[in-house]
Amino acid sequence: MEELGLHILMEFNQCSLDKLNDLELLEKEMKQAAKVSNATIIKSVFHQFSPQGVTGVVVVAESHLAIHTWPEHGYAAVDFFTCNLAMDYHKAYNHLVQILNSKKHHYKSIKRGFIETRVIENELSSS
Repeated sequence: MEELGLHILMEFNQCSLDKLNDLELLEKEMKQAAKVSNATIIKSVFHQFSPQGVTGVVVVAESHLAIHTWPEHGYAAVDFFTCNLAMDYHKAYNHLVQILNSKKHHYKSIKRGFIETRVIENELSSS
């Protein structure tokens, strides 16, 4: 079987608190993360929470990159989903490590949307 996509779950801990609460910076740098991974950006939507925290998504032709931050915990969660298995999510990950000043970080990748490669025949009934 082959997968339709790859979902990378990125964890960033011990980050710069100011950066985790800066909507403009996060939107700019999430777009840059998409670009360095060779994604085709369609649009982005970001929201500032009160009293703190940002959530946002960069929609790309290949799927999406999304972030949610908890400045009070120095933590950001990033989801990178792609249906283009040739994209370089490592570059996006490394970019975000630097931008967020993350002292502790890791990621996990999950193959998504398995399809069977065999042909399934449909039975036709005559009435």
